This record gives sequence, C-alpha cells and structure tokens, in this order.
Amino acid sequence: MRVVVIVPTYNESENIGPLISELEKQFAEMSHDCHILVVDDNSPDGTGDIVRDEMRQNPNLHLITGEKKGLGAAYIRGMKYAINSLVADVAMEMDADFSHKPQDVPRLISNIEKGMDFVIGSRYVPGGKLPANWGVKRKMISKWGNVFARYVAGLYKIRDCTAGFRAIHTRLLKKIDFSLLRVQGYAFQMALLNQAVRHGARVKEIPVEFVDRIKGQTKLGLSDIVEFMLNAWWIRFTASATFIKFAIVGATGVVVNLGLFTALIHFKLNEFIASPISIEASIISNFLINNYWTFSSRKVGGNLYMKGLKFNVVSIISLLVSYGTFVALRMINPSTIPQLHQATGIFPALLVNYFLNSYWTFSTEQNTLTEAKQIRRSN
Repeated sequence: MRVVVIVPTYNESENIGPLISELEKQFAEMSHDCHILVVDDNSPDGTGDIVRDEMRQNPNLHLITGEKKGLGAAYIRGMKYAINSLVADVAMEMDADFSHKPQDVPRLISNIEKGMDFVIGSRYVPGGKLPANWGVKRKMISKWGNVFARYVAGLYKIRDCTAGFRAIHTRLLKKIDFSLLRVQGYAFQMALLNQAVRHGARVKEIPVEFVDRIKGQTKLGLSDIVEFMLNAWWIRFTASATFIKFAIVGATGVVVNLGLFTALIHFKLNEFIASPISIEASIISNFLINNYWTFSSRKVGGNLYMKGLKFNVVSIISLLVSYGTFVALRMINPSTIPQLHQATGIFPALLVNYFLNSYWTFSTEQNTLTEAKQIRRSN
C-alpha cells in the first residue's frame, strides 16, 4: 500500500527539516511504501529550498509549489498530485509545525488497513488531548468551533470535525469533486469531511494529543473563521429542506430588524433602546412565519399556551445573545455605524433561535427522527 503524507507549508523553515527526519524514522518501522509530499506556497523564508536539499537524501520526498491561496487550496493540489502522479492508495493530512506527532502516523494507517475510509486523529474522543498551556479562550474557540460544525453542518457523529490530522483512502477521494467544495482556507477540513460522509465513508476517530507549535507562527486568520462559519451554514442549507425555509424567514427577519432599527434611531430614539425593540420585532416576525410555514407540517404536541411560553423563552435567550453582541461591539468600537454592529448581532442569535425553536418549540419525536433521516439521505 502506497501512503503519501501531505504537508502544506508556508514559512515553515524551522520545522520542515526536523519533521521530515521524524517521519522517515516512522516509515522505517512500517511495511508500506511511504512518501512525503510537501506542498509549499512559495514560502519567502526558504522552506522550499530546505525540502529540495532533503530530496537529495530521500527519494521518497516530493515537493510541489504554487501561489498562496489557503490551506484547502494547498491540500487539493496535494491530493490531486498524490492520486495522479504518485498513485497513492492513502493520502494523509498533517501539519508541518509538530502539532501532530509523527509517532501517531502508524496508528492512523493501521485503521485504514482494517477497512476504514477516513481516519481522524481526534482531540475530542476519550484519550484525546488539547495542549495544557492553552488558555480558556483558545480552548473555547476550538471546542465550540467543533460544536458549530457538528450541529450546523449536520456532522453529529463526528467529535472532531476540524482536525487536520487524517488518513484517507484514495478510493474515497476519487469519488469527490473538489471543485464543489468551494473553500480555500481551514473550512476545507469540514467541507471534505462532509463530502466523505455523503459518499458513505467509513469514518473512525482515534485519540491523539494535539501539541502547540513551538516554532513559527499560526496561519489561522479572521477570514478563515468567517469562511468556516459560512461554509457550515451552506452545508446545512443544502442538506435540509426545513433549514432552507428557516433561512429564507431569517432573511426577512434581517430586513425587519435593520429596517425598524434605522427608523427608530432616525426618530431620535436612543440606539441602546432601539436595538432590543428591533430584535424582538424580528423574532416575533420570524416566529409567526415559521409557525405557519416553515414548521407547519409538524404535529407539535402541547397547547398553544405552552408553545407560546417556549417561544418567549427562546425569544429572551436570542435577544440576550444579539443584544449582548451589539453592546460589546459598540463598546469596543463606538465609531462604527451602529447598523453594522446590529447586523453582526443577528447571526449568533439566528443560530440559537433556529436550534431552540427547531428542536424544542416545534419539536416532536417523530419529526426529529424524520429530519435526521432526511439529513442522512442527503449526506
């Protein structure tokens, strides 16, 4: 079996040489035909030159270069090259900064040998670990990013949807049209996993310890986070007919929210009062349309009073989320137009509003089962 470990790099001159050496040590203990493919985005720090020097000593080391377009774009280039030029049976994803331990490579490959299509080195299954020196903020970003991916994109059974340490059989990759992923940054990890699940992949997570980089700088930026969130919503949008309706209703809520907010501040109402009024108006509007259209086919138990009580609880929670976001942004940057901060507060409130209303206010046991089946079929 030919295994190709794909390592995307940009300014990793301090790490790439030692990583190659450590991987070669692991390969010496394995019975497979193992290769390393470095996909370098024309690093100005000489990463590519280091790899070229190492290639003289390691005939199983390969290098392709290209324009810097993001992690996902680099992996797509690498996977295509691994399949078409190196005739790989297994393509592995691995960071260059020692966040992933080379000693874990044989463990991932062994599960491919056992018949798995997609093996994830997971931080969130029993035995998996995050760096002990990570602060609360960074741990929360990582944890809730995965929660976001699982419940928005519908990847419920996967604990670590954003892991970058994975072994994938190329029989699966050959079924996937990379052009349909529509991502270039870190959102690639979730998008590829979603496509794998849709193609019926046998997925397994094995615990690994994620190690914080010692040398170099992280490449994750705000644009990657935005792309990740938008892609999660897009996956959900295309997978669930109910969510398509909810998203349309949500768009009308945005118009109601911002339209009323603009009108109120035009008439000199204090912006901190206008904000919750506009939020509540949009929540009521969304609820009524969702009740009579989005969720009209559901046979929801309980009387109208109980449904109304649940709605008000969800409304209060959503209002607090949206208003809290608005207030925080106004305090951080009061010079920005208030409409921008009001619009930003809509999105986290929309997420909370959808799930609480979908799985509580309008939920029935039979409907939950039906929607789950629809998502599985679409996947």
